[in-house]
Amino acid sequence: MGKKTILVVDDTIDNLIILYKMLRGEYEVIGANSGQEALRLLQSAAPDLILLDIMMPEMDGYEVCRLLKQDPRLRGIPVIFISALNEEVDETRGFEMGAVDFITKPVKPAILARRVAVHLELQSQKDALQQQNQELQSALSRVKELSGLLPICMTCKKIRDDQGYWNQLEGYLSEHSEVLFSHSYCPDCAAVAMDEFLK
Repeated sequence: MGKKTILVVDDTIDNLIILYKMLRGEYEVIGANSGQEALRLLQSAAPDLILLDIMMPEMDGYEVCRLLKQDPRLRGIPVIFISALNEEVDETRGFEMGAVDFITKPVKPAILARRVAVHLELQSQKDALQQQNQELQSALSRVKELSGLLPICMTCKKIRDDQGYWNQLEGYLSEHSEVLFSHSYCPDCAAVAMDEFLK
């Protein structure tokens, strides 16, 4: 598996360079120096995580985050705000916009590395759970195919399918489930077969 990709958004080039140097050893790092540029980049490729400055001209980080969370393709990407703003109201607003974390500047490399790693791991676990849920839903839908009323012949035990054809029980179940059959005698049928054989 290749490196995870992180999009860093900051209007100050020096900050982009600092964050790039902190993260380039572990991750693929892409930079954008405005909210508009970040949104353009996101149309062609979705990163695994976004580090987003708040105070930027024209479009601040809050607005960028708000727009991200409105896009069904992008809303699942974790966003960490990185800002010189350090008041509780600033952090609260960041979380209300949909961010998963808030780091104040100046950024401490060890703190940044740990928080990025934690949120990427959480996202991986979330994606895995979502995949498992989809597989369970798919399995449940297959099980539901076998629920309900099945027309079955009283004599030969064939089952009528949705197209009106009569099928052997084994054929019907094999087609609508992942059941495999092995054939043998039950005790009653074994006794009858033995009697016939001995005659």
